[in-house]
Amino acid sequence: MPNFRLSIEYDGTAYHGWQVQNGKGGSYSSRSEKTIQRVLERVIRKVLQDDIRLTVAGRTDAGVHALSQVANFKSSSSMPLNRMRWAFNCLLPEDIKVLRISRVKDDFNSRFCAKSKLYRYTILNRKYSSPLLARRVYFFCHRIDAGLMRREAKVLLGKHDFTSFQASERRQRNPVRNIKRIRISKDKDLLHIDIEADSFLYNMVRNIAGTLLEIGRGRFPEGSMKKILESRNRRSAGPTLPAKGLCLLKVRYR
Repeated sequence: MPNFRLSIEYDGTAYHGWQVQNGKGGSYSSRSEKTIQRVLERVIRKVLQDDIRLTVAGRTDAGVHALSQVANFKSSSSMPLNRMRWAFNCLLPEDIKVLRISRVKDDFNSRFCAKSKLYRYTILNRKYSSPLLARRVYFFCHRIDAGLMRREAKVLLGKHDFTSFQASERRQRNPVRNIKRIRISKDKDLLHIDIEADSFLYNMVRNIAGTLLEIGRGRFPEGSMKKILESRNRRSAGPTLPAKGLCLLKVRYR
């Protein structure tokens, strides 16, 4: 059966994440909750008249956005790809759109074939907030030392135990992850924290961003990041920043 790969862009503000899970054994929550996956699957099934099931590269949490999320599904449909994308987007809401559709090999799995994911956390750093950016950035009015944040962030590169940056209520058996790239850049009033890793712990990016922000504002002294990482203690790190500032930029497969 043909295998189709989707590239999807969405604003996660109005959704309970890609697919909500409850706290009991990782089973799915009630179907009454509005998720990206359910909206997409409902539209795809209606267009193709096929009971498809989407596999996603990585579930995003409630309020998190995606510039290029990747998912795949199998269907016997022979509809041309351009027409398929057009039909999907006609029925999808304004905050979810399919950017690209392609036929891929039968063994392609958007989750297990992924080599890394690139996330960006964006902070609006000025004296007043922005009505236009309010749903996509974290507003922070205090002065930030971006240079210090860059120096401290280098400690996180490579393979480490990231227990200090995983959610205390979502402990995973293996907290070791490999951060391949971390970049902090400024674009006028916007501060971007880009982190690429093979995979992420729950809330890992938002916790790292919160810790870097505490360092940048002077609440944590220089040299703190190394101590926090080595402590393997969530309480030693900074706060979890709001989901609205986080966006999945890219999933890499090579």
